Amino acid sequence: MPFTRALRALLVASVLATVLAAPPASAEGGGDATVLSFGTAAFHGSTEGTRLAAPLVGMASTPSGDGYWLASADGGVFGFGAARFHGSAGAVRLNQPIVGMAATPDGGGYWLVARDGGIFAFGNAAYFGSTGGSRLNQPIVGMAATPDGGGYWLVARDGGIFAFGNAAFLGSTGAVRLNQPIVGMAPTADGAGYWLVARDGGVFAFGNAAFHGSAVGLRLSRPVAALARSAGGNGYWIASADGGVYSFGDAVFAGAGAGRVPPGKAVVAMVPSPAGGYWL
Repeated sequence: MPFTRALRALLVASVLATVLAAPPASAEGGGDATVLSFGTAAFHGSTEGTRLAAPLVGMASTPSGDGYWLASADGGVFGFGAARFHGSAGAVRLNQPIVGMAATPDGGGYWLVARDGGIFAFGNAAYFGSTGGSRLNQPIVGMAATPDGGGYWLVARDGGIFAFGNAAFLGSTGAVRLNQPIVGMAPTADGAGYWLVARDGGVFAFGNAAFHGSAVGLRLSRPVAALARSAGGNGYWIASADGGVYSFGDAVFAGAGAGRVPPGKAVVAMVPSPAGGYWL
């Protein structure tokens, strides 16, 4: 049973985009070039039909949801809709592949995070530190930014949390014996809490992040790949690698991608739309 701290989440307006990393290497496939939109989340385009040098591993949206960025494992960044290109790590020789990204609150920049915790900041995204030179027990699988963009968290496969800038450390599963590895995280609207999600759908809540349920015990055809906070801030969605979507708290189910994810590929990110929908 996942450890939880059931404190009521504060409903503070925020359009922080949270992007979770790809499933562990043991999961099938990787991200292809398709973007699936549900509810109020509008489709702005994708890299489908483009020959990519590396698979997609992350996504982030603009504050209003009128655009989004896609990130690939080699550090490439692709902007659609109103999402402006601020740079990429595509020409950088990476020690480890990129596993995720997060956008600044005003959409004027973004961060990329590598498997070793190396951080690459673009546009108005400030660099606050990294684990690039640290010896990690497990690789980094994702990141999230604070609501004001003044810091960020990195999360490792064992649930270890690394906080930089004004991001507060509020707990981790680093010392917990997990049934399945952590695959990502999402912060509460005010940044005073966060949720971690494991590959089996287990949810771990810290700070003022309230536990609303998990996918543990559900019959999943593919492992869980991502978690995203609801627009209301008092719930979350969990997405599985085959596009299944599970809603908890005030998160409204707007559709799923089951049957729309190409064979051998997997969902690698889930991003909430400010108005209530989401992208996979």
